Amino acid sequence: MSALPHSGDATTPPAVTRIEHTRLARPNGWWGMAIFVATEATLFGTLIGTYYYLRFNNAHWPPPDVPEPKLTLPLVLTGILVATSLPMQLAVSAAGRGRLVTARVALLVAVVVQAGYLGMQLHLFVHDVHEFPPSRSSYSSIYFTMLGGHHLHVGIGVLLNVWLLLRTATGLTTYRMNALRATAFYWHFVNILALCVVGTQLSPRA
Repeated sequence: MSALPHSGDATTPPAVTRIEHTRLARPNGWWGMAIFVATEATLFGTLIGTYYYLRFNNAHWPPPDVPEPKLTLPLVLTGILVATSLPMQLAVSAAGRGRLVTARVALLVAVVVQAGYLGMQLHLFVHDVHEFPPSRSSYSSIYFTMLGGHHLHVGIGVLLNVWLLLRTATGLTTYRMNALRATAFYWHFVNILALCVVGTQLSPRA
């Protein structure tokens, strides 16, 4: 009976599956992503805290010359983005069972939806910049800083998914499996963050 390969040596889906079934701890890549997510959560916690600090210290929020935030479209777009956590997790599950084709299809579905979300949001972002530029008021400044930061994180996630699709085109290895797991974790964070950002963005409607 052949010995189980070291986790860094698995270069085929069956070998990756055997390692996944015997894994007792999360890989270092996952923990590295967890540390990164913790730092980014702190950053956005600061931005959201700043938003509410400014809101409670301004008599008019948003200012009279700024249109009230729309309700329907941001909620629909956020719901669509959050739903991509499902294909991301499916990709991880399928890859862990050695089903590379299923994993890549799920990853492709996720990246198409995520890219569409990002494209639509950037269009709205540019439109809003022309309506009330960041330099106009404290509301505009924190609004665009918070949204821009989130859009940047979505863009990074899309690039990570495209990279995974390109890398897994030549097969599945343990390193790629770990990268997929870490990227899915990142996307779960970005999607939770989307809920926090859109909730803050729409809070003047409350």
